[in-house]
Amino acid sequence: MSVEGAINWSYRIENIVATVILEHELDIDQIEISLPEFVYKPEQFPGIVFHIDKPRATALIFRSGKMVVTGTKSVAQLVEAVKRIFKILSRHGVEIYGRPRVQIQNIVAGGDLNAYVNLEKAAYYLEDSMYEPEQFPGLIYRMRDPRVVLLIFSSGKMVITGAKEEKEVERAVKQVADKLLSAGCIVGPREEEFE
Repeated sequence: MSVEGAINWSYRIENIVATVILEHELDIDQIEISLPEFVYKPEQFPGIVFHIDKPRATALIFRSGKMVVTGTKSVAQLVEAVKRIFKILSRHGVEIYGRPRVQIQNIVAGGDLNAYVNLEKAAYYLEDSMYEPEQFPGLIYRMRDPRVVLLIFSSGKMVITGAKEEKEVERAVKQVADKLLSAGCIVGPREEEFE
């Protein structure tokens, strides 16, 4: 907390989950033959599991032409991962045509207020929040705009989920920091942790 009383908050995106929808079906059997490093066990899961390292991502590829891509930490990385997956598939004879639709389903981020929070007081001031410390040590806050869920801990650390755009994460962390500060729920600055 600075002298003016503002909170020195921060956030970091940990994972983006997106669906990629092609305009055509995929020949899963051909993909399995062409790319044996892909994991395909139809008796356990109906899609192919494919991992790439740069950027680090996992794709679940289905016969319907739909994919779920997870593991990236920015929209730029997501786009790069999708292009790389298509390039690998094309290089091995899998035809990709049309323009794929990429839809972000969920962004998961970690946030930090760098200050302790009185969660009992916060539960009183934040509408649409729930705090039952005997059940779970954090306050669950369902923010309406942006439409995200924040798990807020007394340490000031948070988990933010449900965002569809990176800027929604930033907006959510800023808004909750401002609300907690104005409601007097910030107990004091947290000392830096050394590992």
